[in-house]
Amino acid sequence: MIWPSRKAGPGVAAAAGAAERPVPPPLPVDSAATETAAPVVPVRAVPATASEARRTDSYTALKVSLHQKLIERINLSALDSMSREQVGRDIGELVQEMLKELNHALNLTERRQLVEDILDELLGLGPLEPLLKDPTISDIMVNSASIVFVERRGKIELVPTRFADDRHLMRIIGKIVSAVGRRVDESSPMVDARLPDGSRINAIIPPLAIDGPALSIRKFSKTPIDLDKLVGFGALTADAATVLRGVVASRRNLIISGGTGSGKTTMLNALSASIDNGERIVTIEDSAELQLQQIHVLRLETRPSNIEGKGEVNQRDLVKNALRMRPDRIILGEIRSGEAFDMLQAMNTGHDGSMTTVHANTPRDALSRIEQMIGMSGIDISPKSARAQIASAIQVVLQLSRLSDGSRRVTSIAEVTGMEGEIILMQEIFRFERTGVDANGKVIGEMKPMGVRPKFAEILQSRGIQLAGDLFDPYKKRAG
Repeated sequence: MIWPSRKAGPGVAAAAGAAERPVPPPLPVDSAATETAAPVVPVRAVPATASEARRTDSYTALKVSLHQKLIERINLSALDSMSREQVGRDIGELVQEMLKELNHALNLTERRQLVEDILDELLGLGPLEPLLKDPTISDIMVNSASIVFVERRGKIELVPTRFADDRHLMRIIGKIVSAVGRRVDESSPMVDARLPDGSRINAIIPPLAIDGPALSIRKFSKTPIDLDKLVGFGALTADAATVLRGVVASRRNLIISGGTGSGKTTMLNALSASIDNGERIVTIEDSAELQLQQIHVLRLETRPSNIEGKGEVNQRDLVKNALRMRPDRIILGEIRSGEAFDMLQAMNTGHDGSMTTVHANTPRDALSRIEQMIGMSGIDISPKSARAQIASAIQVVLQLSRLSDGSRRVTSIAEVTGMEGEIILMQEIFRFERTGVDANGKVIGEMKPMGVRPKFAEILQSRGIQLAGDLFDPYKKRAG
């Protein structure tokens, strides 16, 4: 039982002063595709009329008002020891009494929906909960308290999710970041955090965000994605997947390059499945989101400075520390700055098979960006020496792209073969060749071998990894 602060019916005191406008009808059932890992919680269609939009705002105001009144009257510490069903029963009785006092006539279905939404406010992340529970949604983008977009199957769409006001949105953001020991306020108006399921969070608030607090959530699948699944999705071919498995298993150092939302972290997770369970892996991230399946994994996460501006631990600090932890491989979530130099040093000093990601549009651009990041390390090193470090440390660059139809594809697999003068030499092993767009807007194309047998093929063979002789033959007839 959630004990009341004063007697009021079977549970807690009734609230007063909530909005008296009508409540919208219960949510319609969505026909979106589902996964067995989690039930689909439907997302409402965007209100078609001003009247319907007002009803949505009225419902949000009522829900938030009841939630605030409940917080004043219930024993919050009791919630930790109660299941959602137990809390729901008590809250349901209280909400029924409150609605009677407010003279709101709701049917059973509408009342149940209201109780569920209040439970989301009380126990979860309020209006975000239905979006977080919907497995068809991959990204949630809160532009302001009244404007929310989601990405579903690669396409962005507006949804009717609303927060009561900026304070309501700020409360939800505060709940997220405080759970991982971080803060967001005027002195620190930007923050990266994560949800318990590993979803990545970024929040930015005024004065940096002009129109009010903004929140971005990158969701990740609860079921591990491997290369076979990516082949099934059409992200790459079976032949390319075979080569990548060999690259990882034979401990080649690999860079995953791509733009925002191109699937770099998903690919990093998929590739990691080819790492042997006997290896010690250290992962380093700003917000921990990698989902490695091996037993011997040590996860490190950066820490921002405290309110006095002290105590920051950045990725470069963690890379240096990881070198003292006897890792077989280091997996860096993303290189952005001077940690690139330390990562290359690690790759060049016995930590073969290390991997990281970088924002770039082509394999060549990826190497150029890494060279620029070496300059951010403060190390006095000539461009030629920096390129020599890159050429000796990195063996494979994997390029990902998000295409116009929303699909994510491997568009290039390239091998770094050495240096000639001051130029890093590369050769492309596979390339995605786009040929057109069908009537439904779907990109048509094929990933083809370029007729080049990579130098690492001999290394794979020496380690017992056999590749078919015609795997790199561009004229071989392939299934599909």
